[in-house]
This record gives sequence, C-alpha cells and structure tokens, in this order.
Amino acid sequence: MAYQIRKAAVLGSGVMGSGIAAHLANIGIPVVLLDIVPRELSKEEQAKGLTLEDKAVRNRMATGSIQKLLKQKPAPLTAKKNLQLITPGNLEDDLEKLKDVDWIIEVIVENLDVKKSLYEKIDGVRKEGTIISSNTSGISINAMVEGRSEDFGKHFLGTHFFNPPRYLKLLEIIPAKTTAPEVLEFMTTFGEDQLGKGVVIAKDTPNFIANRIGTYGLLVTLREMMARGYSIGEVDSVTGPLIGRPKSATFRTLDVVGLDTFMHVSKNVYDQTSGEEQKVFDAPEFMKKMVEKGWLGAKSGQGFFLKKDKEILELDPETLEYRPAGKLKTPSQEVAKQQKGLAAKMKTLVYAEDRTGELLWSILSPTLRYSAELNEEISDDIVAIDNAMKWGFGWEQGPFETWDAIGVKKSVEKMTQEGHTVPAFVQALIDSGNENFYKEQEGDLYFFDGTTYKPVPVNEKVIDLKRYKKKHGVIKSNSGASLIDLGDGIALLEFHSRSNAIGLDIMQMINFAVDEVDKNYKGLVIGNQGKNFCVGANLGMILMEAQDDNIFELDFTIKTFQNAMMKLKYSNKPVVAAPFGMALGGGAEVTLPVAHIQASMETYMGLVEVGVGLIPGGGGNKELYMKQLKGLPNGVTIDYLNIATKVFESIAMAKVSTSAEEARENNFLNFVDGISVNNDHLIYDAKQAALSLYENGYQAPLREKVPVPGEPGYATLLLGAEGMFISGYISEHDLKIAKKLAFVLAGGKVPYGTKVDEQYLLDLERQAFLSLVAEPKTQQRMQHMLVKGKPLRN
Repeated sequence: MAYQIRKAAVLGSGVMGSGIAAHLANIGIPVVLLDIVPRELSKEEQAKGLTLEDKAVRNRMATGSIQKLLKQKPAPLTAKKNLQLITPGNLEDDLEKLKDVDWIIEVIVENLDVKKSLYEKIDGVRKEGTIISSNTSGISINAMVEGRSEDFGKHFLGTHFFNPPRYLKLLEIIPAKTTAPEVLEFMTTFGEDQLGKGVVIAKDTPNFIANRIGTYGLLVTLREMMARGYSIGEVDSVTGPLIGRPKSATFRTLDVVGLDTFMHVSKNVYDQTSGEEQKVFDAPEFMKKMVEKGWLGAKSGQGFFLKKDKEILELDPETLEYRPAGKLKTPSQEVAKQQKGLAAKMKTLVYAEDRTGELLWSILSPTLRYSAELNEEISDDIVAIDNAMKWGFGWEQGPFETWDAIGVKKSVEKMTQEGHTVPAFVQALIDSGNENFYKEQEGDLYFFDGTTYKPVPVNEKVIDLKRYKKKHGVIKSNSGASLIDLGDGIALLEFHSRSNAIGLDIMQMINFAVDEVDKNYKGLVIGNQGKNFCVGANLGMILMEAQDDNIFELDFTIKTFQNAMMKLKYSNKPVVAAPFGMALGGGAEVTLPVAHIQASMETYMGLVEVGVGLIPGGGGNKELYMKQLKGLPNGVTIDYLNIATKVFESIAMAKVSTSAEEARENNFLNFVDGISVNNDHLIYDAKQAALSLYENGYQAPLREKVPVPGEPGYATLLLGAEGMFISGYISEHDLKIAKKLAFVLAGGKVPYGTKVDEQYLLDLERQAFLSLVAEPKTQQRMQHMLVKGKPLRN
C-alpha cells in the first residue's frame, strides 16, 4: 500500500506534543491536538459561569497549549498563520476524529499502563493502514504494542523527537517486532524528506541511542568532577565549543533540559540495567537534593547556575551554596586554540598532562568504551550512533569519529595501561590491522562494521560539498569562493571566505561563474555549507578604507558589487540562490536579484546595514522594492508609495525574518520561491530548481524601467522618520540614515510614478552609501559591531 500523510493527530499537548503539532503545521499538515478533560474549573472559567460540560472547558488543555505556541521562545512556529492548521480537542469527545487521520502520534505521560489503555481505545476507532507512533523517550516499544490488533501492530513504531522539535535535527525511529518493513521504510523517508529530520533507526533498548549515551556521558562527567575536585564552571569551560560540543556545555545543558527531566531519563536506564553500568546511572545525592528544593534549572530560575543581578553564580555541590562561576585555564587550551581543525585540537587536549587533559580524558575514555560496548545492542552500526549524538546532542563529532580524531591505537594503549578492558568491537578493528573506524576512498566514506568496511549509506539528496570537491575537483577557486561542477549541467558557486563575507574575491568569482555557466552549463546555484549562508559584505575592509579616506576605492568596490548583482540578475542561464541560517545585508542582496530562491526553512534574512550606520549598497533597496512590485497581480492599481513605505520600514528597522516562511511574508521570497524543510537537501533542491528552469525554456528578464514614488514619496517617508526622531525613538544619526534611505527609495526628486532606469537607482544608492560611510558616527558603529558583535546606538 502507498502511504501518504495528509492529516495527523497528536495525543498529548504538553511542551513536546504541542511542539510536534507545530512542526507538522509548519510543513502544511493539518493536526488535531487532543488532551485529557480537566476535572475541575479554573477561576477564569468559574467567573464566566462555565461548567465542566462546556466544550471550552473540556478542550482547555489543548487550546491553552496552542495559544502558548505564540509566546514560546525559540518560536515553535515558522509563521503565526500556521496556528490555524492545529485544531484542539480532548481524548474523551474527539477520539472519533482519529478515523480521518493518516498518522497518530502519542505524546502522553511516560507510563506503560496509561499508554496501553489509550492504545486500546485508538485500536477501536482508527481506520486500517493508519500509522501510530509513540514519542516515548525510553519505554519499550514492543511492550506498548502487546495485545493490539494485527493491523495496529504492523503500523506501530517509536518516533522519538528531540526538543524543540522544529530545531533539533534528530528523529529516532524505533520499529517494534510487529512493524511492517514498508511502514518503517515510508516513515524513514517521510522523516527525512517531509519532516526535514536526520533519521536514525534505533533498537528497542532503554533510552534508545542518543539519550543512553548522552546521559551516560553527563553522569560520568559529574562523577569525575566530584572525584577530581573540579567546579561546575571549570567543567563547563572545557566541555563546550573547545571540544566541538554546544556552548551550553554540560551543566548549562542540564539547566536548559531541566533537572527533573534528566533524572527521569537516567532513572529509566538505572531501572533496566545492572552492575557497573547501573551504578553510573544512579545520580549523585546533591542532584536529588536539588530536585527536592525545586532547583530544576532555567524553568525554576536556578539550577547549577544562578544569575544574580548581572553576575553568573555556580552551585557548590558540597555545600549547595552559590559562588562566582570559575573557569579552567591551562597551557593545553592555549596550544589547542592554535591548532587547525577539531581533530588536532582534541589530540592536543586529551593527552595533555594538565588539569584540562586529565578531566577530558577521564570523561571521554569511559564514554568511548561505553559506546563501543553498546554498538550492536542499541543500533545497527556506528554511523547511527555518531549521527544520533551529532543531531540530538549537538556534538560536532560522534563517539567513533572522536575516537578516530584522538587516534584509536594511542588511546587504546593508554586505556590498557590504566587497566581497562577494551570492547571486543574495538579490539577487532586493531586486530584487522586498521587504525580508524572510518576511511575515505576516492571521495566516498566507509565505516568499520566489526569485520570489514562498508559504504556509509547516503541519501542521494544529501550532497556533502567537502567530499564532493575531493571526488570531482573544482572548476576554479580563489580565497573567497569556488566554482564546482554539480553534474547534470549545473554549476555551484560556493562562498568560503571568513564568515562567507563578501569581498572583491567573491565578486570576481561571481563574474567568472556567470560567464562560465553562460558558455558551458545549464544553470548556476549559489550555496555553501558553512555556518551561515552569508552575513554580508566584508565590514572590516569597508571600515579600513573609510578610515583611510579611500572613497575612490570604496566607490570602485561598491560599483563592482552592484555590477556583479546585475550580472546575476540578467544571466542568460537561470541562477538559483540557496540561503540558510543567516543571510544578512550583502548575503540577502545576493539572493534578491536571482531567478529563483530555494531557501532552507531555517533562513534568517534581512537588510541590516542600518545597524552599522549604512544603507544597503549592492542594489538591495532597489531589488526589494522591485520584488514587491512584481509580486502584485496584473491590472491592479499600484500605490508606489505604499510599496516604498513597506520597504523603508523593513530596511530602516533592520527586520530579520525568523524563518524562510517569514522571509516570504517580508517579501524577500515570493510565492514561486521554494523552501527546503531539510537543510541537508538544500543544494540538491536548488540544483533541481535550476534544471527545471532551464528545461522549461528559461529566458533572462527584460531590462525594464522602474516606476518610483518620487518627490511626494520622499516627503511622506521623511515625515514618518522625523516623527520617530521627535518622539525620541531614533537618534539624530538614525534620522540622517533614514533621510538617505528615503531619498533612494523615492527615486530622488522626480514626479510621482516616473519610470527610471535601474542604473539611476543604483547610482543613488551608491552615493548615499559613500556619504554615510564617511560619517564619524557610522564608523563608530562599524567599529563597535566588529569588536563587540552588536549594534551601537549613537
């Protein structure tokens, strides 16, 4: 049977349930959200004269959770309008609604008997072929499905999302013994393609993969901290970005997760294991006392850390009193910072004979051994374990990748010297004469499976540019960008300057790329796999030239950038931009003029130059204005001032979208531009979009004159800005910037509706940019942004 999910139901409307419902709504799937019926009235309900029989009361749990979605941070919804796709209900009156859905996700209390009782009711109403899954974080999937009908069993499995569901990539799928292979296959593909997740197939074992290893690692860290006399702040200072882990490191992570949640997860493994493993999962006494006191972390206002005034305090586990947070500073940290790449940093730190090395080795050594011992028990291969830890816990390298980084042979020798038994799986690797769990051959990656090396399974939609370049080479490269042959007649322009900031090197490659594609290719994709798509122009270079009074050089640079953007716009072959993460300032300007934008769902786009005392200089003002003009249907009377006002507000307030969907609402994307839910598929999707445009007979747009609001528009925009200044909302320098922006968007002092050439608008934009960059207050703002990383209001 061909499966399709057009409508879903989420049972349980807590933080996790409502978050999953929001994520489904984000991808356009209508959701019924059901929860229990309240047993007593709230004060508000009593005041309204409601009874326990009123629908508003009976649906209160789900309705309240839906409303909370609008206030939560980070936002679970990519656009507020998605809320209308979620319908509230309750588990007594609305179970019949389950007949109309294709997927039922249970997210209720972690109690086997309660879950089984609910499944019995579901079994009585669901239609055959409906997929049912549990978001349990550790209860046995096989135990849950016992006693259910054959069709229920075939379509039942675990789907363990990580919180928050919109942002965390990992989805652990846990088949039951009864799960039909075609259901598992469909849900894996659906999870990757529609939900945008990194899917890992886990076995039905306590806490599955990520929580099992992640919790073990955290508890080992606690054990070693206490045994070796480190403080909470010292541990966090070396277990974060220094070793390729999230900024929240160990204890800040626990504060965010919530100590009660963490204790529940660790107890789940404790109850189902024995011996030495069980001892590790017995949380320290001081943590149990913290739970008794209600010191659960961020949700209760204090946990391992407490913010008092502006000072961050750390907990002393011995006295349960707070003191100023400390940091570990040792020579190995300084040496590691000079190393290139995480592998070299890790090697330096782990074997260092100082307090950093001692702590990291004592944490990593048992965690690596534990991962290897569990390998066959919890997963089918090491790839699943590594991916689970990267996607669920934000590790840059999984356990086996870490082992390769520090050297398997060297680490095993040290473990053996310390009297530890090395897991048979690791010994098998060494006995086979190999020294790495992973190896690369002709650009393809292979993993050790216990006896031999097998290819790492790769979805054809996942294009790893680093590996792809090794295999296929590059057409041309310079310090800022490379042009790559993506195959099928499509080329890719990859930015790889620092922060992907745009300088003359990138502009040169844009010009070369358009010419090369015009001659030899069907289309061009602009994309990369850095931390962000592009955070704008090279601000340091602009400031240096401005401070040296090199206005001629700056004029040349801005003109070159504008010309490069026009070249992209009027390319004979389709150009597709693939933004993700931050696409700010010049990064947004690169995307605006192209034939098509294929954005990642998590794209944060905006023209933010006002924050550094400037206005966009690469054509961004003109392109955002023109994009809104073109978005209007034919035959509609166009109010040019209304459009200019919207663009003015967007740029003057430096608005940045919180998603690609919001970027569409802000008119940076139009209705034909695409959004990829799975960021790993972005380059593939952009390539397909470029091919489709070419195959449908793409023609470069005609160069047309642009109607502008002119002098009346300038006067109106100015009036608004002056009103903000008089009210004290903006500074005198802000007003000066606003005046320049208003003049550019109005098209200068011409009559309303005058049609002007694009070059005329670009010249206005460049002149405004150059006059602002020479201002001392603008240079102060630029300097502040470069040094402090945040805007200065002067």
